[in-house]
Amino acid sequence: MKHAMIIAAILLTTAHANGQTARPAGDLAPVEITLPKPGTVPTPKKHDNSYELPTTRPVLMAPPRTANLALKRPVTSSDSQPIIGELAMITDGDKEPQSGSIVELGPSPQWVQIDLGRSCTIYGVAIWHNHSRFRSYKDVILQVCDEPDFINGVQTIFNNDKDGSAGLGWGKDREYMETHFGKLVQKPASRPATSASGATATRRTT
Repeated sequence: MKHAMIIAAILLTTAHANGQTARPAGDLAPVEITLPKPGTVPTPKKHDNSYELPTTRPVLMAPPRTANLALKRPVTSSDSQPIIGELAMITDGDKEPQSGSIVELGPSPQWVQIDLGRSCTIYGVAIWHNHSRFRSYKDVILQVCDEPDFINGVQTIFNNDKDGSAGLGWGKDREYMETHFGKLVQKPASRPATSASGATATRRTT
């Protein structure tokens, strides 16, 4: 049986953190993202090449003063009573793969949604699933929208659902192995958004 296991951090960055207008696209700087400690299981030297295996953290470039607007923001989910943990842990900033830091949702596809509280320009999204063991993640879908019901104006910025089984369209992004580097999506939204939603991944242990 497959469950969604999420490390308690999803990061959204914006140039409007202080109500300021975004700077020109050419005026960018690296955004510092603090990484958790590596899991206890070493990354295998061999793996299925169909999966992306992060070995370094890509550099997120964004205007100066870009901030994590997801931190401490309200979280809702299709599973209001997680098997392990509480939904608020998803945005508490703790990315460690240990007891007391992980939120485990029930079987079958699930989603979580973060209310950013205001319209903002998103430059990147960083997510961590449970990286204590070596797992591959599929059916991961990230969407942003300026409406809480996600009916109109929905933007999909990541989708590795190869067969469309989640019902949100066929994805073209690669499935990936989870490590302490997490998954950084650097596809900026073309319009401001107030909410972010993620269809949680099913997992395979390899």
